[in-house]
Amino acid sequence: MTAAVKSSPRITSQLVNGILAIKPLADLAKNRARNMMIKRAESIGVYWHDQVQALRSRSDSASSQVSSQVSPQWEQELAQVQSANLTYPDYYLRMFHAYEDGNLSWDAAMEVEVAAHAVHARVWPDSGEQGDMRLRQSYQTVLQEQINTAPQNILDIGCSVGMSTFALQALYPQAQITGVDLSPHFLTIAQYRTEQRERGEDYAIQPSLAPSPDQAAQIPSPTWLHAAAEATGLPDASFDLVSAHLLFHELPQSAAIGILQEARRLLRPGGHIAIMDMNPRSEIYAKMPPYILTLLKSTEPYLDEYFALNLEEAIEQAGFQSPTVACNTPRHRTVIARVR
Repeated sequence: MTAAVKSSPRITSQLVNGILAIKPLADLAKNRARNMMIKRAESIGVYWHDQVQALRSRSDSASSQVSSQVSPQWEQELAQVQSANLTYPDYYLRMFHAYEDGNLSWDAAMEVEVAAHAVHARVWPDSGEQGDMRLRQSYQTVLQEQINTAPQNILDIGCSVGMSTFALQALYPQAQITGVDLSPHFLTIAQYRTEQRERGEDYAIQPSLAPSPDQAAQIPSPTWLHAAAEATGLPDASFDLVSAHLLFHELPQSAAIGILQEARRLLRPGGHIAIMDMNPRSEIYAKMPPYILTLLKSTEPYLDEYFALNLEEAIEQAGFQSPTVACNTPRHRTVIARVR
């Protein structure tokens, strides 16, 4: 028996898939989804265009004129982060989150922080601008409850621009943390945010995670690695915790299973894998109106595969003990398993 499942999605989802197979309708859905996120962000005080423009120009405040150009310094730093020998897997070279180039673009990298705040603003009815922070704290609570010994070496897979990595660092300040991602654009932003934190600088999107200068001097800075999570090239048995924060719903089943196997290789005896992601069993998704489901699926090409995957069984097959599952929000779950 295999945890990889190719079952058909439910009728509503099949109807949505049919709509999204028509390119003009798919493009319309992607644009609607994006505009809805921008409006939601601004409704909670996260001024999308201003904050993205400030990041593009690397200034404290944006100019009144919005530009698609990025500071030349970004391109220079991208070259330093990027692995020249990396071959991108086919599944990564398609549209994600309404970006034509997926995660391999400055637009995706510079908008991911504001997008996270917009998406998570409604995780709880009253969450608003605190939604993203509350989501990360809910994950931290489960980690503290289920992992008795603080990990000393942590791998954050699919780390994006480092929001999940810095949250782990706040929870385990003495740990050596490595963030791995396939997007060099994301990692370039992560390195920039690291330098800001080392200087004790605050920044608007994640002020609660910026340590004071005295704290920053005592906390090891993360290491950033441009690699595929299913083939990191890192040494065997070198981590106590492998964490995946909102990664698995963006993967085809073959990649998800490969990542679980790689995590098993990288973990020391007694180490843990922890996965926080959308909960396919949540009633929120089962009762989601077709229009909203269309917008969601227009930006998430592998959602059907994720919902069909028996994640707990796949974890066991990869060499872990039977995992625990905790519903840390009304629509998210945290799955934790120890090396078998």
